[in-house]
Amino acid sequence: MPNPQLSIMVVDDTKFSSAVIGHNLTRAGYADIRFANSAMDALALHEERPASVMVADWLMPEMDGLQLTTRIRQADEQSGHYTYVVLLTAREGDNVLSEAFDRGVDDFISKSAMNEQLLPRIYAADRISQLINRLLDENRMLADNNSQLEEHNLVDNLTALGNRRYALQRLNDVLRNVDSRGGICCVLLLGVQNLEELGRKLGESVQQELLRGIARRLQQLVRPTDVIARVGNANFAIVTLAEDPQDCKPNSFKRLHDGLNLKAFKTSEGYLSVRAGMALCAVDNKQPLPSAEELLATVETELGSAYETNLITEVRWAAAEA
Repeated sequence: MPNPQLSIMVVDDTKFSSAVIGHNLTRAGYADIRFANSAMDALALHEERPASVMVADWLMPEMDGLQLTTRIRQADEQSGHYTYVVLLTAREGDNVLSEAFDRGVDDFISKSAMNEQLLPRIYAADRISQLINRLLDENRMLADNNSQLEEHNLVDNLTALGNRRYALQRLNDVLRNVDSRGGICCVLLLGVQNLEELGRKLGESVQQELLRGIARRLQQLVRPTDVIARVGNANFAIVTLAEDPQDCKPNSFKRLHDGLNLKAFKTSEGYLSVRAGMALCAVDNKQPLPSAEELLATVETELGSAYETNLITEVRWAAAEA
């Protein structure tokens, strides 16, 4: 049974041919039929409202059916829609048809047998265009759902640690705690300076082995209550809530610094050493507290200094804010 709502566009510079096609389609029950006298008119109509099926003459002045098909495919690519293109042709031969299929044409109707071929071809075009466009819609919905899930994802897929979003959420929690109850919020940023170099030399899989190894070692070296997250390709953040200011000084994290820089990591390419730089910033409620984004960004800007000195760089929020 025909689908009366199927959007069909007939493109032919010969009015008689268009009238014959339109008459046959109307008799078959199709109601949404538009006509274009040229390929350019067809493109304008298609831009206003994409057709599901386009029946076009192969030989037309200015732009033929093959060129029109190329433009329709480009337009469909931008809109996420699929138009089933059927060309009317008097041309014969496998080479001719092969070229047309390569250009994106879906089907042909021989002009000499149009009365017999038109409706069966349109019925098939209806089924296939509906199927393809339904799949495109489902893919868009799946992509939207994945995007929404990603927006709420808090886990780094490679290391199974928290990701940057998780780090900012937990850092915000600690800052609120410090603001209302006192104490000290400390953020330590760790960057692996030679990670990209090792990746270029040994490959991405080894780079990933190193990142997973660093994540495991960090979990062994920090306190159970500390927050660990991967906040960049080669960067990890540790967020801690302390009562004593001395617990947020560089010496308090020397064990962490040495544990990464002085002990190699076992990989499929043997034991590899990393150069890890660290920068930290501690804040309390004796001054206006930064936002989580501001505090993390402040520490990130000082990571270069830690690389240069090979020491744990201490950042003062007041100095950064000024």
